[in-house]
Amino acid sequence: MKRMLVAVFTALMLLITGCQSSTEQGATKTTRKQLLLVPADAINQQSAQAYRQTLVKANRMHRLDTTSPDAQRVLTIAQRLANQVSVFRPDATQWKWEVNTIKSDEVNAFCMPGGKIAVFTGIIRKLNLTDDELAAVIGHEISHALREHSREKVSQQLLQQGAITIVGVATGSQIHQGMAALISQYLFALPYSRTMETESDIMGLELMARAGFNPEAAPNVWRKMAKLQQGRTPPQFLSTHPSDQTRIANLEKALPTVKPLYEAAIKNAG
Repeated sequence: MKRMLVAVFTALMLLITGCQSSTEQGATKTTRKQLLLVPADAINQQSAQAYRQTLVKANRMHRLDTTSPDAQRVLTIAQRLANQVSVFRPDATQWKWEVNTIKSDEVNAFCMPGGKIAVFTGIIRKLNLTDDELAAVIGHEISHALREHSREKVSQQLLQQGAITIVGVATGSQIHQGMAALISQYLFALPYSRTMETESDIMGLELMARAGFNPEAAPNVWRKMAKLQQGRTPPQFLSTHPSDQTRIANLEKALPTVKPLYEAAIKNAG
């Protein structure tokens, strides 16, 4: 009985100490309490290692693109977006941001924790992305990192598995080897939830508007994605991601809030 009470108390303490919000609200009020039990350093360390391995592999296969017009577009757009992150997280301005383009037919892009960005040329070419649309894609991925969605999903999974202790959380002590392996496993194997995807859509919309990219381009990305997939996407209730139509509707609903930010950015740039 005593052990059970201790276990229950420990679980409650984990929930109390681990519930926080990783970002400020911004104009779109994108915030909620998150379960962030795993130290950020542990997540960032695993992510940096995986990112480095991705670049080494791409370079070995002659797919690391540093000179093409696509690569220059990605770099320029990502830098403009990163210049706006302080509205959500002032500390993110001190992240060691990295931006790389990988030659691949894969329709994908990501931003790992700590600001490690990669964009695959497949998503640029197959969707024929304009600069504004590409900003929507990269802004969405940056928002995952700002909101620490990777840290959140790992924390949720480790708590469910009973694999994290109150001592490790409270002290931020060095993660032991077994825990590091679990973090690595959950970090890349688990998909983001619908809530996380929706948050990143809306936060990314605000980010691109503040950077001077037309937010009206964001819904168009998902129209193009729907056309590319042509019915191959599972129904929303079978997927962890919102449907393309749901994403379009959510983005269009948020447009009146961010449009003034875009207009101010354009005015200031002029």
